[in-house]
Amino acid sequence: MPTSPAVLVIDDEKSLRDFVRINLEVRGYNVTVASNGADGLSIFQSQHIDLVILDIMMPNMDGLEATRRIRQISVVPIIILTALGEESDKVRAFDLGADDYLTKPFGIGELLSRVKAVLRRARWSEAQPEQESLSYRGIIADLVRHKVTVDEKEIDLTPTEFNLLVYLMRNTGKTLSHRAILQNVWGPEYGEEAEYLRVYMGKLRQKIEKDPLQPIYIQTERGIGYRFEG
Repeated sequence: MPTSPAVLVIDDEKSLRDFVRINLEVRGYNVTVASNGADGLSIFQSQHIDLVILDIMMPNMDGLEATRRIRQISVVPIIILTALGEESDKVRAFDLGADDYLTKPFGIGELLSRVKAVLRRARWSEAQPEQESLSYRGIIADLVRHKVTVDEKEIDLTPTEFNLLVYLMRNTGKTLSHRAILQNVWGPEYGEEAEYLRVYMGKLRQKIEKDPLQPIYIQTERGIGYRFEG
């Protein structure tokens, strides 16, 4: 019988912690809570955690710093909680390695949808692939070890970045719409989150392109989507 996912919820607002904890626990998740980033990071380092949900605005280490420190040691999925109008913080969190976000206030349905989606993406990364690797003009994606090399140099990718690059490489030469990329990489619940792609394509370009401002591999098709090309 599979083990229930372990979720760490970090938020200084007790009512929100309780809302998330209760609604996840009744659906079989094992939930641990913390009221600030420092305590949350300590728990993360001492326990097995499958998913982190954390607020950006917190005392004693905010969510951005907690995300940065978690990413130094783990690729566990991270969902950040933002208030309306915190667009710049949201983009910064993605830059630091967050996988998804929820804008407060949010409902039970949206919470469960995002939790299921990020855990599913993590499982996709761990699934045994049908082929061992993809190779294209100096880029090799090892689908078994989940490693990527560019011109024989290994680069670090989060699970979402890895899934995105693999999807692009499998569709080399095709113009892929924003919706198609989101639904195939993030999941069927997605389709309108264009900011996800702007951030993640920028991060991939920083890691695989010699000059991210003049990309060779990841081309933008304005108003449509992206194309992986040589």
